[in-house]
Order: sequence, then structure tokens, then C-alpha cells
Amino acid sequence: MTLPTTMAAVLLTGHGGPEKLVYRTDVPVPAPRADEVLIRVEAAGINNTDINTRIGWYSKAVSGDTNSTATGGAATADADDASWSGVPLAFPRIQGGDVYGRIVSVGSDVDESRIGDRVIVRTLMRHYVERRAYECWTYGSDCDGGFAQFAVAPSSEAYTIDSDLSATELGAISIAYSTAEGMLHRARLGAEKVVITGASGGVGLAAVQLAKLRGAKVIAICSPRKADVVRASGADQVIDRGANLAAALGPFSADVVVDVVGGSGVSELLGLLRRGGRYAIAGAIGGPISEIDLRTIYLNDLSLFGCTFQEDEVFENLVRYINNGQIRPLVSQTYPLSEIHRAQEDFISKNFPGKLVLVPPAVHP
Repeated sequence: MTLPTTMAAVLLTGHGGPEKLVYRTDVPVPAPRADEVLIRVEAAGINNTDINTRIGWYSKAVSGDTNSTATGGAATADADDASWSGVPLAFPRIQGGDVYGRIVSVGSDVDESRIGDRVIVRTLMRHYVERRAYECWTYGSDCDGGFAQFAVAPSSEAYTIDSDLSATELGAISIAYSTAEGMLHRARLGAEKVVITGASGGVGLAAVQLAKLRGAKVIAICSPRKADVVRASGADQVIDRGANLAAALGPFSADVVVDVVGGSGVSELLGLLRRGGRYAIAGAIGGPISEIDLRTIYLNDLSLFGCTFQEDEVFENLVRYINNGQIRPLVSQTYPLSEIHRAQEDFISKNFPGKLVLVPPAVHP
């Protein structure tokens, strides 16, 4: 196909409210460097990362939960530490860490046989940091991502997909499922009992599915109106997120806790773990500040895992699950890329289970 010189894209112009997201149709199409590929984006999922980055939630100056901070804009954020890496973001930035599309052009060091490949992009990229341990570049944050008609990525980070999943389903996988798989991998979950918080969201539903693949018994926590969706994804038991967990499950009743909520509930979750149990966290939509009793941790020999960095096998496992037909994300709503404001408002409202996905305008030869 003949590639255009400009494209539609959403530019994040600074930290703040949705007005900082500007949809334009005159953004230059990026050119792949020698080791990169150019992807025609067909679908890009929305994630908490997008919201948190826009509002500057990663700044240590912010202590509120995602929703309240989003409502208040970025007034309390410190731009100097408002990204995952702690390095100030460069604006404008094209966000979007979830990307599915087809390779339409390659750099000089990439085999042209890759043109036409259907790919998803690993969000936490190792290529740009020379594969140093516990370092990564976050797609759509440290570099431009997929909220556009075209996106570039290192060839080594664009994984070929052979699946009957739809474009919007494939555009809903990279962040949620790699985050969930990374947590289960770090906690070494096997055929054990696991408690999963935020189980109706993108990461939570992914964790439910992936935990079942490992043979685990899944106890899922979510709002009652989304319980049926969570059960359909494989949860063995669903508990109201407002319930007294100690009364519902009993102390020392779980081997692993997978938490994306954080906030004031962490102490109660730690109390559910058996001696030698493991707690993994990769998000804090309920708030980043928690009060815990350290005696619970050391007297019960608990292990706590903060989960951001992912070993290579995490995304490789994920691609294998996709190509083997073992996972299927729930996409509740799709939106034209131009309606990103409405899509993010719906995302923040938490009215929809699973994933919300943006679809860029089609590119015609």
C-alpha cells in the first residue's frame, strides 16, 4: 500500500484533564528506524496507565485514588516524577500501550518478510534499555504508542499473532494480560487458592482466566452487579468487594493474593494469607497509601511482590496462550479514536466490565 504522510492521532499535550488530549488529523506518520517496524494500528485498548499518566498520578505528590485524582485534574502532581520511570514526560506524547495491527513497513535491518504480519506490541519494552534487569521503556509513555493510525515499535517487541480473535479483542490484551501474567509469574502461582481483587476490570478478568490456566482455585472480589461476568470468566467464588473478607473466607485461607486495588484494604488481604503466603500488587486504583501491621508480614513469613518489570517469558507465555486459543478478553465497548474523551470518561466510571477499545480511522491505499 502507498503510505500517507500524515495521520490521525491523539496528542497528550500535558498533565491534566481530558482537555489535554487533542485529536488531530495532521500528525506526521512516523518512520521506522533501522531495527523498527511501522504498524497500521487497528485497535488500541484503554488502561489505567493512560489515565494515571495523563493526570500525573504516579507523582509521589499524589495520595488519592485514580478516580478522585482524575476528577480533580493534575493540580497536586509534580511533573518531575509523574511517569512510570520517574523521568518527566516529553510532550506532546501519543499514548496507548495496547496495540494490535499489521506491519506495513520495516527498517533497513528488518527482514521485509515481516510486512503483513499481524502483531501485538510488548508494552514494557526491553529493547531501548539494552535489556538491563528491572529496566524497561513503557510504550505510550517513554515513547509514542498506539492512539494513532500508525505506530512504530522495535521489531523484537512486535510479536506475530496467529489467532481467530477479532482486532478489538487483540487490541485489549497487551497491558491487562501481561500485567496479570507478570503477577502470577512473580508469585509463582500453581494449583493453589488465589484471591483476586478488582476482578471485573481488564487486569482482574485477565488474572482470573490466567490463574485458571494454572489450575488455581480462584476467589474473585468485585461489585455484585458484575459478579456473573466474573464467574463466566472462570472464578470459582465471587465475593462482594464491600464484604468482610475475614468473615467470608477466614484467616490463613489463601495461598496467594493478586491485588490491583491497594488502598485501605491491603491489611485485610494480608490477613487472608496462610503462613508463607505471597501477595502481588501491580496497581493501586483504590489509593497508593496503605496502613499495614508489619507483624502480620514477618510473623507469618509472607512475601510481598511489587510487579512492574516482566521477564521475557511473561509476554512469550501470553503470545502462546493467544495463538493456542486459551484466552479471550471481554471487550465491553469500542469507540472511534476521535471519541477518546468519552471513552476515558466511561473507563473512569467503571460501569463496564473488562476492556474498552479505541479504533482508529481506516487507512485507504
